[in-house]
Amino acid sequence: MNFKIYTFGCKVNQYESEYIRQLLLDAGFEYSETDTESDVFIINSCTVTAVSDKKCRQLIHRLRRQSPDSIILLCGCMSQAHPDKPRDFELCDIVIGNTDHTVIPLYIKEYSANHKRIVDIKPHDREKEPFEKCRVSSFSERTRAYIKIEDGCSRFCSYCIIPYARGRVRSKPIADIAEEAKIIGESGYKEVVLTGINLSLYGTDTDSDLCEAVEAAAGAEGIERIRLGSLEPEYLDENVLERLSKVKKFCPQFHLSLQSGCDKTLKDMNRNYTSAEYAHIVSNIRKFWDNPSVTTDVMVGFAGESDEDFNSSLEFVKSIGFAKVHVFPYSKREGTKAWDMKGHLTNAVKAQRASVMGDAVEKSRVEFMNSQVGKVCFVLFETISDKGYFGLSENFTPIVVSSDTDIRSQILKVEIVGTEGELCMAKLL
Repeated sequence: MNFKIYTFGCKVNQYESEYIRQLLLDAGFEYSETDTESDVFIINSCTVTAVSDKKCRQLIHRLRRQSPDSIILLCGCMSQAHPDKPRDFELCDIVIGNTDHTVIPLYIKEYSANHKRIVDIKPHDREKEPFEKCRVSSFSERTRAYIKIEDGCSRFCSYCIIPYARGRVRSKPIADIAEEAKIIGESGYKEVVLTGINLSLYGTDTDSDLCEAVEAAAGAEGIERIRLGSLEPEYLDENVLERLSKVKKFCPQFHLSLQSGCDKTLKDMNRNYTSAEYAHIVSNIRKFWDNPSVTTDVMVGFAGESDEDFNSSLEFVKSIGFAKVHVFPYSKREGTKAWDMKGHLTNAVKAQRASVMGDAVEKSRVEFMNSQVGKVCFVLFETISDKGYFGLSENFTPIVVSSDTDIRSQILKVEIVGTEGELCMAKLL
């Protein structure tokens, strides 16, 4: 049987989709690149926003219309967080959550044999749920690999549904991280990204910590670069930054979740820092590395956000000098504390604020790109296009160079000579 996987959402979901692909291939299934040739469609869903839910539902309906006889399996955060909404899943033949992916090959074979619908959404155990034993050695990307080292979240930001969808914090053992990184290095990958639902909480359920995880991955032969996924700012104290700075393979690219630059809004969101504390952390990052990049997410239009609150956030975001910012409007999620808050804004107001914030962060992005001109860096080249060979520098700057030879999957020294749109143009040294 052929299968195709659709993945929505974060890097953890992408990793888990690769794990699902590996499970199915090991079970004798064949991967399909096209919709029309697939016997089985697997949708790994995301529920972080209402838009995420909508996209998943739209895909389910489209696949059912075009392939009425194919098997549709839904898994991931949408089904896990909303098991009481079966109408969202009624067109799916198999519905599970995100607690155990090993059942997927078994359930597909079971459904193929008897055509009896399977719904098995196991709730998370907040007291003693272990980390799911999963390992991936090959990825769709040819140059960058991922290791999921953490799952779950215990922070319960007032707007966020994810703690309900992902359960308690669970950490992958250090020895398992080292072994997975070793296998990835032996497979030819030069760069690995450590990812998790709330990466900053890694090790809070064990006796390890995130720096130890970075050091373990960096010990793998063949791996030349280590990156981290999104981090919570309060985690990055000077001790952590100093430890990371001593790991030669660590790439100084920090996706440091902000959400708002207004202290009142941060408090309403149940975030654990102030704008001043955030700015201090960014300043410390720039003390430990010569040319780091700091990227972030900014939410606009949160419940109760006044014009003054928005402007405060806007001015703060302008002041930081982010390399890139993902701006998105607040999405009301049933089951969260913010659902019952007063002062919810109209979609029109949220869209207008997103536009204003988007214009501001675009200026910051351009300024950062211009600041890279003249710098010498090392780039891991990934793809080729009519513009040349594309890759990312240590600080995640997107770079293109010309070359007469194929330089994909190589890390090479370049000098950045200019910018063109969202790219930096460089020459090989």
